[in-house]
Amino acid sequence: MAAALVAHLDTLQAQPGFVGAELLTSPAQPGLVLIASRWTCPAPQLPLPAGAKSWVFEVQEARGAVSGEG
Repeated sequence: MAAALVAHLDTLQAQPGFVGAELLTSPAQPGLVLIASRWTCPAPQLPLPAGAKSWVFEVQEARGAVSGEG
């Protein structure tokens, strides 16, 4: 799954409104891989790799700088 998500991550930068994204893992959750992405517009509906799920979150509050911005 991680390789499929890396490939998916590579496709995001070609999408309109893309600001940045990271591939996240946690030693406490082996096998769990997340993509966090930021957009200047609503996130596009893109096909996902087999077995992947997606959720859209909206920032309600922020503190400090976000990597890849500014």
